[in-house]
Amino acid sequence: MPLVMGRSIRGIAAGDSEPQTFLPYLVDRVLDGSLPVQTMQQHYAFEDINIAAADAAAGRTVKPVLVFDSV
Repeated sequence: MPLVMGRSIRGIAAGDSEPQTFLPYLVDRVLDGSLPVQTMQQHYAFEDINIAAADAAAGRTVKPVLVFDSV
């Protein structure tokens, strides 16, 4: 496969993970700073839903979180 020579592809197929080892692995990556989950999400007021969608599409945020005003 000439398109992937010299490269490696890693991933997890749906249902192929083993939570007993994968979840502790993820926690370790968060704790050592190599998986900065705090910076992956950004909060947006519901009124800014279009900005949130644009930021996600442009790659400025991984997980836009809409925040509703309390009633």
